[in-house]
Amino acid sequence: MGDVLPDLGAVFWPVGTGDSSTVVVTDEVLVQVDLNDRAKADDDDTPEVPVVDLLLEALPTGPDDRPFLAAFVLTHADKDHCSGFADLLEKATIGELWATPRMWREYLDDGEDVELCEDAKVFHDEVKRRVEAVKKAVAGGDEIALGDRVLVVGYDTDEQKHAYHDLPNEYLLKPGISVTKINGVDYAGRFEAFIHAPFKDDCAAKRNETSLSLQITLTEEGGQDGKVLLFGDLAYETIMKIFQYSEDHDRTQYLEWNLLLAPHHCSKHVMYVREGGKDVLKTDILEAFEHHARDGSVVIASSHPLPATDVDGANPPHKKAADRYKDYFDRFICTMEWPSVEDPSPVVLGVDEHGAQIVEDKVVELSAKSAEAARAAGRKLGRLSEVAAAATAAGRYAGGVVSISETAGMTGAERVQAVIKADRGSDAAPTNAVGFGRER
Repeated sequence: MGDVLPDLGAVFWPVGTGDSSTVVVTDEVLVQVDLNDRAKADDDDTPEVPVVDLLLEALPTGPDDRPFLAAFVLTHADKDHCSGFADLLEKATIGELWATPRMWREYLDDGEDVELCEDAKVFHDEVKRRVEAVKKAVAGGDEIALGDRVLVVGYDTDEQKHAYHDLPNEYLLKPGISVTKINGVDYAGRFEAFIHAPFKDDCAAKRNETSLSLQITLTEEGGQDGKVLLFGDLAYETIMKIFQYSEDHDRTQYLEWNLLLAPHHCSKHVMYVREGGKDVLKTDILEAFEHHARDGSVVIASSHPLPATDVDGANPPHKKAADRYKDYFDRFICTMEWPSVEDPSPVVLGVDEHGAQIVEDKVVELSAKSAEAARAAGRKLGRLSEVAAAATAAGRYAGGVVSISETAGMTGAERVQAVIKADRGSDAAPTNAVGFGRER
């Protein structure tokens, strides 16, 4: 058991209803799955959370002396999954983008009037640029330039109509395969992403049902590992198809999980189907989740606090979905309620020699303060600690402890310190590192 957060893990940011998950593979290799930076959003009822500014402070410096993110994975192009991407692209170098074919189909079906938010349009433009850059480099026998890599993940029956069709096979990934490379470098034995979806049959479905679905496995040097299931905004039918297909093809190892990010922000449509004007519970999907859960598993809802009661037609999160998860699993965490609605902290999954476990909120808090103290002393803690510190600041913003106006003009690190000061009533932060212990 070490005296700081481990080197390997994932951070689930408290950003309201939306996804921002950062996977720390090594000190220099981070993978961002979706982004929900609402600092420039036009939703009046959503707290302003400067995720991009805070994330930039936690990223390593790349070979071009800019903040470096090894890969950005977009599950689908909804606003609550890609808000802030344009800002991130402008301020950081992103080694590799993972995109699904759905973006091309939307433009093909709807032309330039496609209903996409500005960040989604920027993402698609960047993906198209990278497709051409990769094809040009391959044709010329050249190395792929920094910030030009792209992977197109999933099937589309219209694939031959799109420019990405001409990419070499290594840049076209289909469901049913494992990926161990990030930005062209192989991290086998440390990182593995198994692609579950999108399926060919769903390529023309609604956007949510074309979400990229992954199982991510992080393995510590001693062989202990942690597994995370990410289903984007998929609903009952497609998720059951994933379970059935993997079980039928003897791939049950890719269904195991220590942490399940509740699909579609704890939506009831994961386990309830509308029949005869009523929501009918489908226990088979809950039993599938349960069957493949590992000991100590935890369900995370990346959402606003759960409602006291559900209102017909309301968006997620849904109380009845949370109640069903609680019926089947010992631990359920809502990001905007962890550890309290007034004082949210990031949910951190750490992987060390003891295995995978959720880091308790008090340890994350102390680690964040230790990270800031380390910065003040001219040193840094491990990358997981840095990201956790940044996400802790995001939680304080979302919880209303520090207002945006109070921190205007500050760097991300200065904002973290402002958050700590507001939270503790002083600038003081402990200089001793904190322990990373198994959750009891």
